[in-house]
Amino acid sequence: MPSENNENNPRNISIPLPLRLSKTERRVTFDISRIFAFRMLGLFMILPIFSLYAEGLTGSTPFLIGIALGIYGFASAIMQTLMGVLSDKLGRKKIITFGLFLFLIGSVIAGASHSIEGVIAGRCLQGLGAIGSSLLALLADHTREEVRFKAMSMIGMTIGLTFILSMILGPVLSQFIGLSGIFYFMGVLACIGLLIVWFRIPSLKNSKNKKIIFHGDQEFSKKDFKKIAGSFELWRLNLGVFILHAVLTGTFVILPLLLVKSLGMPLDKQWELYLPVLIIAFALMFPFIIWSEKKKKLKILMIGSVGLLVLLELGFFYGAVRSFGWVVFLLILFFAVFTLLEASMPSLVSKISPGNAKGTAMGLYATMQFLGIFFGGALSGYFLGENKIQMIFLGAAVLCFIWFLLVLTMKNPPHWATRLVKLNQVNDDVKKSLEKIEGVHEVSIDPEENIAYLKVDTAVFDDEKIFGYSENLFEKR
Repeated sequence: MPSENNENNPRNISIPLPLRLSKTERRVTFDISRIFAFRMLGLFMILPIFSLYAEGLTGSTPFLIGIALGIYGFASAIMQTLMGVLSDKLGRKKIITFGLFLFLIGSVIAGASHSIEGVIAGRCLQGLGAIGSSLLALLADHTREEVRFKAMSMIGMTIGLTFILSMILGPVLSQFIGLSGIFYFMGVLACIGLLIVWFRIPSLKNSKNKKIIFHGDQEFSKKDFKKIAGSFELWRLNLGVFILHAVLTGTFVILPLLLVKSLGMPLDKQWELYLPVLIIAFALMFPFIIWSEKKKKLKILMIGSVGLLVLLELGFFYGAVRSFGWVVFLLILFFAVFTLLEASMPSLVSKISPGNAKGTAMGLYATMQFLGIFFGGALSGYFLGENKIQMIFLGAAVLCFIWFLLVLTMKNPPHWATRLVKLNQVNDDVKKSLEKIEGVHEVSIDPEENIAYLKVDTAVFDDEKIFGYSENLFEKR
C-alpha cells in the first residue's frame, strides 16, 4: 500500500509508508552493495592462495610476501578518511571513480608483474583507491534518514556473504587463471563498478540537493574526532578489530603453506576444505548473534568469542600440522568466531558512539581494521622468513589474550540502535517531544543538517513514530 488517507490526517496529505525502501532506494542500495562486494573480493580472494603463488615471483622472500599481502590494508588506512573528505568537496561519483580507477590500475600492475616488488606496488595502488567511506556517504545521499538503517543492514549482509564467497572463489579460480588471472579478474570487477556508478546510480536532480550534504552518521568529522578518540570503550573495539584482522592475515600467510607442505593438500583441492568449513561455521555463528541481540548478552558473546580465539591459536600452535581432522576442527571454529566478531563489532561501535558522531567512530574503526591487515601480514612474513612458523600462531594467541583482558573489563554496552529524523524546525520543544517517545533514550540534534539522532531501544520503540513525527512537523511548516 503506497499511501493512506484517514481521519488522523486532517489535511488529507498522502503519506507514503516510511519504513519500506522505495524502488529507487532499493536499487541504489543493491548497486552500492555490489561495488562493496567487488572491493571485498579484492581484499579477501587472494588470502587462501597468495603465499603459495608468491613463492614463484622474482625476488620473493617470506617477509616481502607478508608485506604484499598486508600493504593493501596500510594504503587503505591512509586514504580512507581523506577520500571521504574529498568526496564532500569534489563530489561522490568523482572520488569513487578515481578510487575504482586506482584499484583497476593496481590490479593490472599486480597481474602483469613477475616480481614481488611489482605485486607490492599493484597491491598498494589497490589500497589507495579506498572508497568505502565515499560509498557510505553516497548511500546516505540517496536514502531517507528513516530507512537508512535498513539500507546499511543490506550492505553489512553483503559484505559478510562476500567474505565467505571469496574464500571459496580464490582457490577455485586460481586453478584456471593463476594468481595473475585473479588480479585481472579484480580489474574486470572494478570496470563493472565504474559502469554501475555512472549508469546505474542516479544523480541528485533537484537544485536543493545539488549541494553535497555532510552525514554525521556515515562520515568522518574533524570536530568529533577528539570526542571519539578519547573514548576508551571505543578503543577496546578499535584495538580488537586491529587484532582480529592481524590474526586473520597472519594465519593465511602460513595456513595454505601448511596445508600443502605438511598435510599434502594441493592448492587446487583446498577449496574443497574451505567450502564445507565455511558453511558449517556460518551455521554455527548465526544463532549466537540472534541470541546475543535478543537476550542482550553482547558482552558475554565478546568474552566467549575472544577467549575461544586464544584457545584456537594455541591449538594451531601445538598441533596445526598433526592431522587433517584437527585442522578442519580448528578452522570451523576459527571462521565461526571470526564471522561472529566481524558481524557484531560494528554494531557495538554504533551502540556506544554518539549518534551524530557515528561516522567518525566507524572511520577510526575502519582505519584500525586496515592497519591490522598490514601488521598481520608484515609480522607473519618476518616469522616465516626466520623459519619460526609456529611463532605466528603463538604471537596471534598473545595478541588475542591481550584483547581478552580488554574485553573482560568492558562495560555492558547499551542495547540501543540509532535512528535518524529529518526535522523542518529545530528548537527545545522539538527535542523534548522526541525525548518523550517511548523507547527513546538519547537525542542529539544537528542544527546544520536539521537532523535528530536518536538512541532507541528497539524492543519497545515503534519505528513508525519516526516518520509520523516528521510528517507532523511537515504539516506545521
